[in-house]
Amino acid sequence: MKILALEFSSRHRSVAALDPEGTSPSRLGVARETDTRATPVFSLIESALARAGLGREAMEVIAVGLGPGSATGIRAAIAVAQGWHLARGVRLLGLSSLEVLAARLHAEGRRGRVWLATDAQRGEFHLARYELHAAGPRQIEPLRLATRSEVAAAAQIGEVVLGPDLAGLVNGAGNAFPDAGALARLAAGMELVSQPETLEPIHLRAVSFVKCPPPVRPAG
Repeated sequence: MKILALEFSSRHRSVAALDPEGTSPSRLGVARETDTRATPVFSLIESALARAGLGREAMEVIAVGLGPGSATGIRAAIAVAQGWHLARGVRLLGLSSLEVLAARLHAEGRRGRVWLATDAQRGEFHLARYELHAAGPRQIEPLRLATRSEVAAAAQIGEVVLGPDLAGLVNGAGNAFPDAGALARLAAGMELVSQPETLEPIHLRAVSFVKCPPPVRPAG
């Protein structure tokens, strides 16, 4: 099952191509871009495929990091995945970007309990807690909205608090970013498949939408 993974939920955006049945480490190719206003999506895809030694036509699953995070980046990744599905009939899989981050931290050797957070704007954060066992990461507190003071309090008592660009937002917190390489490996161990129309960015606030009234035509 050859996988293309798109992780655009933070300013560290990445694409990975993985053949989990390959015998060489080169069967994972990752391309990354940071701090770009317009992510060169298809350039990243071609670079990741080339590094993995795989072709576009070989891809069977497109995995997408659904955030929470940058809605613009996540929607761009979803659009690519849905377009690929329509063109080639590939399967799609959407996963939480915090789950992806937990998997990356685990793969890098971190163990123990860790709070993972992303900026939710308006003085709030998306926050979840994971335990990183030797066998793998496990969510022990579900994703929720938390105030800045709640997140800061956890960091101030010595608990590990990590997330995209978090060090500049919360005293005592550290920076860590989800990555497409971790997303691809996570997807390789899953059987679940998402329906194309159900892929949506993860957000915990109700979306408010007010439709503009129709224009008033002048009398006469």
